[in-house]
Amino acid sequence: MNKNFLFKTKMFLLLCMLIPFAGISQTKNLISTNRVFPKVDKVLEFEKALAAHAQKYHTGTAHWRVFDIQSGPDAGGYHITEGPTSWEAEDVRGNLGADHNLDWNKNVAIYLTERGSTGYSVYQDSLSTVALGDFSDKINIAHIYPKVGKGDNVVSIIKKLKKTWMAAGVTVAVYVASSSGKAQYTLVTRYKQGLKERAAGFRKPFKETYEAVHGEGSYAQYLKDVAEYIDESWSELLFMRADLSSK
Repeated sequence: MNKNFLFKTKMFLLLCMLIPFAGISQTKNLISTNRVFPKVDKVLEFEKALAAHAQKYHTGTAHWRVFDIQSGPDAGGYHITEGPTSWEAEDVRGNLGADHNLDWNKNVAIYLTERGSTGYSVYQDSLSTVALGDFSDKINIAHIYPKVGKGDNVVSIIKKLKKTWMAAGVTVAVYVASSSGKAQYTLVTRYKQGLKERAAGFRKPFKETYEAVHGEGSYAQYLKDVAEYIDESWSELLFMRADLSSK
């Protein structure tokens, strides 16, 4: 029998054996977030300790991106994202070891107030206009809280928004909170061209673009849907701090 034929047959059988595992491969669409608030007279000490901690202990899937929270109710705090990773990887992450915990508690946490929050969010590719890893240094986070039982309606709203963002050239990454308090969608606008994207006249008015995509009168229906299905929303500006993040 031809040796080349035997080789191809073996390779085909090997690929067939691997097919079942392709369906259970780890999807790295999970991020964890941690918000911390340093004491007002210890900001410099905190930043120095945080940078050293991130660069020593947070690599790979535990990679940190650190942001200054510039506006909104959490202004003055620091937003730390870890990942992206998968639930499978998070399952075995652990606490990164005793040395990691000692460094955090002894050298970083001593400068923090008691205020803070942690959570998990899962990236939603079908609702986003930018890839998970296509980051920017300046972002706006809109926190959207559906009314109880109205999550699917809010997803429908975001799907229509996605078409509008695409028409306008707006880059937005959408996440859904997971086991982290109230049901929440976070719409992260990534300003690839900087804050000038927020300036009047940089793009056509939102209403004009929305109705160009969805038809005349659709904006009025959009406002009705927002009022009917969304319980609460608020937004904030954040700036990336590469000097405090993992290298």
